[in-house]
Amino acid sequence: MGMPNDVGIVDTMIGFPHADMAGVYDFITRQTKDRESKEDFKFPAEYMFKDVPEKELTKAQDPVAVTLGEMDRWGVERGLIGIDESEGAGADALKRYPDRFIPSMSVDPNEGMDGIRAIVRAYETWGIRAVGVFPSGTFPQVAINDKLMYPIYAKCVELGIPVFCCAGVPGPRLKYAPQAVELIDEVMFDFPELVFVTRHGCEPWTELAVKLMLKWPGLHYSTSAFAPKYYPKDVIDFANKRGADKIIYAGYFPMGLSLERIMTEMRDVGLKDEVWPKFLRTNALRVLGLES
Repeated sequence: MGMPNDVGIVDTMIGFPHADMAGVYDFITRQTKDRESKEDFKFPAEYMFKDVPEKELTKAQDPVAVTLGEMDRWGVERGLIGIDESEGAGADALKRYPDRFIPSMSVDPNEGMDGIRAIVRAYETWGIRAVGVFPSGTFPQVAINDKLMYPIYAKCVELGIPVFCCAGVPGPRLKYAPQAVELIDEVMFDFPELVFVTRHGCEPWTELAVKLMLKWPGLHYSTSAFAPKYYPKDVIDFANKRGADKIIYAGYFPMGLSLERIMTEMRDVGLKDEVWPKFLRTNALRVLGLES
Protein backbone atom coordinates (compact mmCIF):
# COMPACT_ATOMS: atom_id res chain seq x y z
CA MET A 1 0.00 0.00 0.00
CA GLY A 2 2.80 2.41 0.81
CA MET A 3 2.49 5.59 2.83
CA PRO A 4 -1.18 6.19 3.75
CA ASN A 5 -2.87 9.52 3.10
CA ASP A 6 -5.45 9.31 5.88
CA VAL A 7 -3.21 9.32 8.96
CA GLY A 8 -3.06 12.56 10.96
CA ILE A 9 0.72 12.80 11.21
CA VAL A 10 2.38 13.76 14.47
CA ASP A 11 5.75 15.43 13.87
CA THR A 12 7.96 15.13 16.95
CA MET A 13 10.40 17.82 15.82
CA ILE A 14 9.06 20.94 14.17
CA GLY A 15 9.71 24.62 14.78
CA PHE A 16 9.20 28.16 13.57
CA PRO A 17 11.37 30.45 11.42
CA HIS A 18 13.44 33.02 13.29
CA ALA A 19 14.43 36.51 12.19
CA ASP A 20 17.74 36.24 14.05
CA MET A 21 19.19 32.85 13.15
CA ALA A 22 22.64 33.78 14.46
CA GLY A 23 21.16 34.52 17.85
CA VAL A 24 19.13 31.32 17.94
CA TYR A 25 22.14 29.13 17.20
CA ASP A 26 24.68 31.08 19.23
CA PHE A 27 24.67 28.36 21.88
CA ILE A 28 26.31 26.12 19.26
CA THR A 29 28.59 28.53 17.40
CA ARG A 30 30.10 29.92 20.59
CA GLN A 31 31.91 26.62 21.06
CA THR A 32 32.77 25.81 17.43
CA LYS A 33 36.26 26.72 16.25
CA ASP A 34 36.23 26.51 12.44
CA ARG A 35 35.77 29.68 10.40
CA GLU A 36 32.79 28.45 8.36
CA SER A 37 30.74 27.66 11.43
CA LYS A 38 31.51 31.00 13.02
CA GLU A 39 31.37 33.29 10.00
CA ASP A 40 29.62 31.73 7.00
CA PHE A 41 26.91 29.38 8.19
CA LYS A 42 23.55 30.79 9.25
CA PHE A 43 22.65 27.28 10.40
CA PRO A 44 25.45 25.32 12.18
CA ALA A 45 24.95 22.11 10.17
CA GLU A 46 24.41 23.94 6.89
CA TYR A 47 27.06 21.95 5.05
CA MET A 48 24.91 18.81 5.41
CA PHE A 49 21.75 20.09 3.69
CA LYS A 50 20.95 21.04 0.11
CA ASP A 51 18.97 23.99 1.35
CA VAL A 52 17.94 25.38 4.73
CA PRO A 53 14.30 26.53 4.62
CA GLU A 54 14.71 28.84 7.58
CA LYS A 55 17.19 31.02 5.66
CA GLU A 56 14.42 32.00 3.24
CA LEU A 57 11.90 32.66 6.00
CA THR A 58 13.72 35.10 8.26
CA LYS A 59 11.38 37.95 7.27
CA ALA A 60 8.18 36.03 7.95
CA GLN A 61 5.67 38.33 9.62
CA ASP A 62 3.88 35.46 11.36
CA PRO A 63 6.23 32.50 11.99
CA VAL A 64 3.45 30.43 13.54
CA ALA A 65 1.26 30.85 10.47
CA VAL A 66 4.16 29.79 8.21
CA THR A 67 4.64 26.52 10.06
CA LEU A 68 0.94 25.84 10.41
CA GLY A 69 0.44 26.42 6.70
CA GLU A 70 3.10 23.83 5.87
CA MET A 71 1.56 21.39 8.32
CA ASP A 72 -1.85 21.77 6.70
CA ARG A 73 -0.38 21.38 3.24
CA TRP A 74 1.40 18.12 4.05
CA GLY A 75 -1.00 16.38 6.41
CA VAL A 76 0.74 17.05 9.71
CA GLU A 77 -2.00 17.17 12.32
CA ARG A 78 0.12 18.02 15.36
CA GLY A 79 3.69 19.08 16.02
CA LEU A 80 5.96 18.81 19.06
CA ILE A 81 7.48 22.27 19.54
CA GLY A 82 9.90 23.87 21.95
CA ILE A 83 8.94 26.56 24.40
CA ASP A 84 11.01 28.61 26.79
CA GLU A 85 10.42 31.27 29.38
CA SER A 86 10.90 34.10 26.90
CA GLU A 87 7.29 33.77 25.65
CA GLY A 88 8.40 33.46 22.02
CA ALA A 89 6.83 31.79 19.00
CA GLY A 90 6.26 28.52 20.85
CA ALA A 91 4.12 30.16 23.51
CA ASP A 92 2.26 32.12 20.82
CA ALA A 93 1.52 28.92 18.92
CA LEU A 94 0.18 27.16 22.00
CA LYS A 95 -2.10 30.07 22.86
CA ARG A 96 -3.49 30.34 19.33
CA TYR A 97 -3.62 26.68 18.31
CA PRO A 98 -3.52 24.44 21.39
CA ASP A 99 -5.02 21.56 19.43
CA ARG A 100 -2.21 21.62 16.83
CA PHE A 101 0.93 22.02 18.89
CA ILE A 102 2.38 19.93 21.71
CA PRO A 103 4.76 21.70 24.12
CA SER A 104 8.21 20.52 25.09
CA MET A 105 11.28 22.30 26.42
CA SER A 106 15.02 21.92 26.13
CA VAL A 107 17.21 22.03 29.20
CA ASP A 108 20.95 22.42 29.76
CA PRO A 109 22.22 20.06 32.48
CA ASN A 110 24.85 22.66 33.39
CA GLU A 111 22.05 24.73 34.92
CA GLY A 112 21.68 22.24 37.77
CA MET A 113 18.61 22.70 39.94
CA ASP A 114 17.66 25.88 38.09
CA GLY A 115 17.09 23.71 35.06
CA ILE A 116 15.02 21.23 37.04
CA ARG A 117 12.88 24.03 38.45
CA ALA A 118 12.39 25.34 34.90
CA ILE A 119 11.10 21.91 33.84
CA VAL A 120 8.59 21.93 36.69
CA ARG A 121 7.43 25.47 35.85
CA ALA A 122 6.97 24.54 32.19
CA TYR A 123 5.07 21.41 33.17
CA GLU A 124 2.76 23.34 35.47
CA THR A 125 2.35 26.33 33.14
CA TRP A 126 2.28 24.79 29.69
CA GLY A 127 1.79 21.10 30.32
CA ILE A 128 4.99 20.09 28.53
CA ARG A 129 4.93 16.53 27.26
CA ALA A 130 8.69 16.07 26.77
CA VAL A 131 12.13 17.40 27.64
CA GLY A 132 14.93 17.76 25.09
CA VAL A 133 18.67 17.53 25.68
CA PHE A 134 21.60 18.05 23.29
CA PRO A 135 24.71 16.60 24.96
CA SER A 136 27.25 17.79 22.38
CA GLY A 137 25.57 21.20 22.22
CA THR A 138 25.87 21.96 25.92
CA PHE A 139 28.76 24.19 26.94
CA PRO A 140 30.69 22.70 28.56
CA GLN A 141 29.61 19.45 27.00
CA VAL A 142 27.75 16.94 29.17
CA ALA A 143 27.63 13.29 28.11
CA ILE A 144 24.44 11.26 27.89
CA ASN A 145 25.40 9.27 30.99
CA ASP A 146 27.00 12.11 32.97
CA LYS A 147 25.83 12.59 36.55
CA LEU A 148 24.64 16.10 35.60
CA MET A 149 22.05 14.48 33.32
CA TYR A 150 20.63 12.25 36.04
CA PRO A 151 18.40 14.84 37.76
CA ILE A 152 16.79 15.54 34.37
CA TYR A 153 16.08 11.86 33.80
CA ALA A 154 14.75 11.47 37.33
CA LYS A 155 12.40 14.44 36.93
CA CYS A 156 11.11 13.08 33.60
CA VAL A 157 10.32 9.76 35.28
CA GLU A 158 8.62 11.57 38.13
CA LEU A 159 6.49 13.67 35.77
CA GLY A 160 5.77 10.76 33.45
CA ILE A 161 7.20 12.44 30.34
CA PRO A 162 9.90 11.29 27.88
CA VAL A 163 13.32 12.72 27.23
CA PHE A 164 14.30 13.34 23.60
CA CYS A 165 18.11 13.17 23.39
CA CYS A 166 20.47 13.73 20.47
CA ALA A 167 22.64 10.68 19.91
CA GLY A 168 25.37 9.87 17.40
CA VAL A 169 27.77 12.18 15.57
CA PRO A 170 26.24 15.70 15.63
CA GLY A 171 25.79 17.74 12.48
CA PRO A 172 27.38 20.92 13.87
CA ARG A 173 31.17 20.75 14.10
CA LEU A 174 31.21 19.76 17.75
CA LYS A 175 32.89 16.85 19.52
CA TYR A 176 30.76 13.73 19.29
CA ALA A 177 32.00 11.80 22.34
CA PRO A 178 29.15 12.99 24.64
CA GLN A 179 26.64 11.43 22.24
CA ALA A 180 28.15 7.97 21.77
CA VAL A 181 25.22 5.58 21.55
CA GLU A 182 26.82 3.08 23.93
CA LEU A 183 26.30 5.59 26.76
CA ILE A 184 22.55 5.10 26.56
CA ASP A 185 22.90 1.59 27.96
CA GLU A 186 23.98 2.83 31.40
CA VAL A 187 21.15 5.37 31.54
CA MET A 188 18.52 2.77 30.74
CA PHE A 189 20.00 0.42 33.32
CA ASP A 190 19.82 3.10 36.00
CA PHE A 191 16.38 4.41 34.94
CA PRO A 192 14.31 1.42 33.79
CA GLU A 193 11.11 3.52 33.93
CA LEU A 194 12.52 6.27 31.69
CA VAL A 195 11.12 6.77 28.19
CA PHE A 196 14.18 7.78 26.16
CA VAL A 197 13.81 8.81 22.49
CA THR A 198 16.93 9.36 20.40
CA ARG A 199 17.19 12.26 17.99
CA HIS A 200 19.36 12.93 14.96
CA GLY A 201 20.17 9.44 13.77
CA CYS A 202 22.53 7.59 16.15
CA GLU A 203 25.03 7.29 13.27
CA PRO A 204 27.38 5.54 12.85
CA TRP A 205 26.04 3.30 15.62
CA THR A 206 22.56 2.48 14.28
CA GLU A 207 23.10 -1.27 14.61
CA LEU A 208 23.95 -0.76 18.27
CA ALA A 209 20.91 1.47 18.69
CA VAL A 210 18.71 -1.35 17.36
CA LYS A 211 20.29 -3.84 19.77
CA LEU A 212 19.68 -1.47 22.67
CA MET A 213 16.05 -0.92 21.65
CA LEU A 214 15.55 -4.68 21.72
CA LYS A 215 17.09 -4.74 25.19
CA TRP A 216 15.38 -1.75 26.85
CA PRO A 217 11.58 -1.34 26.69
CA GLY A 218 11.71 2.43 27.21
CA LEU A 219 14.20 3.18 24.42
CA HIS A 220 12.88 4.59 21.12
CA TYR A 221 14.28 6.17 17.95
CA SER A 222 13.01 9.26 16.11
CA THR A 223 13.97 10.19 12.57
CA SER A 224 14.69 13.90 13.15
CA ALA A 225 17.09 15.74 10.85
CA PHE A 226 17.15 12.95 8.25
CA ALA A 227 15.57 13.15 4.82
CA PRO A 228 13.63 9.89 4.33
CA LYS A 229 15.91 8.72 1.51
CA TYR A 230 18.68 8.58 4.13
CA TYR A 231 16.81 6.75 6.89
CA PRO A 232 19.24 4.04 8.08
CA LYS A 233 18.40 0.66 6.57
CA ASP A 234 18.83 -1.25 9.82
CA VAL A 235 16.37 1.09 11.54
CA ILE A 236 13.72 0.56 8.84
CA ASP A 237 14.34 -3.19 8.91
CA PHE A 238 13.87 -3.12 12.68
CA ALA A 239 10.60 -1.20 12.33
CA ASN A 240 9.32 -3.84 9.92
CA LYS A 241 10.20 -6.71 12.25
CA ARG A 242 10.35 -6.39 16.03
CA GLY A 243 10.52 -2.61 16.33
CA ALA A 244 7.19 -1.42 14.97
CA ASP A 245 6.40 0.25 18.29
CA LYS A 246 9.84 1.84 18.67
CA ILE A 247 10.38 4.05 15.61
CA ILE A 248 8.80 7.53 15.62
CA TYR A 249 8.53 10.09 12.84
CA ALA A 250 10.26 13.43 13.37
CA GLY A 251 11.00 16.05 10.74
CA TYR A 252 13.30 19.07 10.76
CA PHE A 253 11.29 22.05 9.51
CA PRO A 254 12.33 24.82 9.14
CA MET A 255 15.83 24.14 10.43
CA GLY A 256 17.21 21.91 7.71
CA LEU A 257 14.43 20.20 5.75
CA SER A 258 11.21 21.28 4.11
CA LEU A 259 8.05 19.28 4.73
CA GLU A 260 7.71 19.08 0.97
CA ARG A 261 10.99 17.20 0.66
CA ILE A 262 10.26 14.99 3.65
CA MET A 263 6.78 13.96 2.57
CA THR A 264 7.73 13.53 -1.09
CA GLU A 265 10.62 11.22 -0.23
CA MET A 266 8.59 9.46 2.46
CA ARG A 267 6.53 7.70 -0.21
CA ASP A 268 9.55 5.55 -1.06
CA VAL A 269 10.31 4.41 2.50
CA GLY A 270 9.77 0.66 2.61
CA LEU A 271 7.61 0.27 5.70
CA LYS A 272 4.99 -2.45 5.95
CA ASP A 273 1.37 -1.35 5.72
CA GLU A 274 0.68 -2.06 9.38
CA VAL A 275 3.77 -0.11 10.50
CA TRP A 276 2.95 3.20 8.82
CA PRO A 277 0.25 4.40 11.27
CA LYS A 278 2.48 3.55 14.22
CA PHE A 279 5.45 5.37 12.71
CA LEU A 280 3.54 8.46 11.62
CA ARG A 281 1.19 8.85 14.57
CA THR A 282 0.36 6.34 17.28
CA ASN A 283 3.87 5.70 18.62
CA ALA A 284 4.32 9.43 19.18
CA LEU A 285 0.96 9.83 20.89
CA ARG A 286 1.70 6.92 23.19
CA VAL A 287 5.18 8.13 24.11
CA LEU A 288 3.89 11.65 24.72
CA GLY A 289 1.03 10.38 26.87
CA LEU A 290 -1.62 11.69 24.48
CA GLU A 291 -3.45 8.55 23.51
CA SER A 292 -7.19 9.09 23.65
